[in-house]
Amino acid sequence: MSNSPFRWGIIGLGSIAQKFADGLKAVPDAQLAAVASRTQAKADEFGKKNGAARSYGTYEEIVRDPEIDAVYIATPHNLHKENALMCIEAGKAALCEKPFTINAREAREVVDAARQRKVFLMEAMWTRYFPIMGRLRQLLDQGAIGEVGMVQADFGFRTDVNPKGRLFDPNLGGGALLDVGIYPLSFASMVLGKPAQATGLAAMGETGVDERTGMVLRYPKGQIAVLSCAVRTNTPHEALVMGSQGRIKVHGPFWHPSVMTVYRDGNPPEEIPLPYEGNGYNYEAIEVMQCVRQGKLESAVMPLDETLSLMETMDTLRAQWGLKYPME
Repeated sequence: MSNSPFRWGIIGLGSIAQKFADGLKAVPDAQLAAVASRTQAKADEFGKKNGAARSYGTYEEIVRDPEIDAVYIATPHNLHKENALMCIEAGKAALCEKPFTINAREAREVVDAARQRKVFLMEAMWTRYFPIMGRLRQLLDQGAIGEVGMVQADFGFRTDVNPKGRLFDPNLGGGALLDVGIYPLSFASMVLGKPAQATGLAAMGETGVDERTGMVLRYPKGQIAVLSCAVRTNTPHEALVMGSQGRIKVHGPFWHPSVMTVYRDGNPPEEIPLPYEGNGYNYEAIEVMQCVRQGKLESAVMPLDETLSLMETMDTLRAQWGLKYPME
């Protein structure tokens, strides 16, 4: 496989799938081999637009395609478990959009299946693979700002309420937490690990899902993360890591970053620009391709145990608000 193009399939052909397809164009040895929708017409349209060799009108057909090396799952939140299990059962490596599933119970079922069948699986947390994030991890490992004590991050935007849209419909796993709250939570997890305690407050909207959320997490060594997310309020989209000897600011939008500034005590600020290639989705695709070609079953940068921990944290927060989805 390493000497030939890596053949991708895409399940679910909405806006995120289009971004991923665009990202693949920046990966020289990646090929969009097939796409699948619940209607043949939509699959044909998407496939023609993006140069896919084959288009399928059912998801089952694409996972049975022997000329697919990995499948990108871009369906609505509530279908992630079903689609991921379908890929795993067929022995197809899978890159599953975030949130990984609706809850931790579903996530454990999917992860257990992948480990039992020895099939590669990864959460599509694209932020984790940008050059800036790699450099940030390196600086923190080197102790550039001393001992990290706090993290702040936010991701909020304002959109109109659509009761039947994926952001607001409980049947689709709607709400700010699952859609964009996962970004600051994942950032804090990357820096500080698994929290010992998570608490939060949410403003619930007319459809019964969280529209604005504030979260505070405490970690085993006493570190604190202060995070927020929203689908009805614009926020700066910044991330801060604060240590005993300085701080690092990842400039907005931190979820697809190109610049950060390091503030070391007693020194002038150091701005570090690291522009990214393509639209950024190419980096998570490259990670999957490298892992699969090396025979790995998960990514060390976004390990499955961390994905499970993040889902558990979101379950804990939702339980405090009484937010339970109909399918749970």
